[in-house]
Amino acid sequence: MGGGGSTRRVTFEADENENITVVKGVRLSDSVIDRMKEPSSPGRQHRGSGAVNDEELKKRIAEELALERARRDSEAQKRRLFGKLLERERISSNEHLTRAILRERAATEEERQKAQRFARQLEEKDRELKKHDAYYKEQLARLEERVKPFF
Repeated sequence: MGGGGSTRRVTFEADENENITVVKGVRLSDSVIDRMKEPSSPGRQHRGSGAVNDEELKKRIAEELALERARRDSEAQKRRLFGKLLERERISSNEHLTRAILRERAATEEERQKAQRFARQLEEKDRELKKHDAYYKEQLARLEERVKPFF
């Protein structure tokens, strides 16, 4: 005991005259006994004294209940705010997704129209080539007819 920081636990009781009874043969100094005889300050009480004031106990319980209610209210408010934040984020994400889908659809439609335009151009070129081919075949046939008398 004292300045050495003993780890031994000491239990004591107060008798009916608020005198301190030492248990297990532990000797206490006069200053310790005087401090134990002093009336309890709020938040400090003697073990086993049984002199806990009912009003003080009710007050403490009410304070603890109020603190617990405040904590629950705070948690509920945090959940509501978090829910609102998540809802805003979901709406924002949906808007971004909708815009992206619309951009993709527009790009897809543009690509489809471009492909159709190229297909028409290709068909036109093919017709033109066939027309040229027919023309040159006809010219070749005429030339061959003219050259036949010479061979």
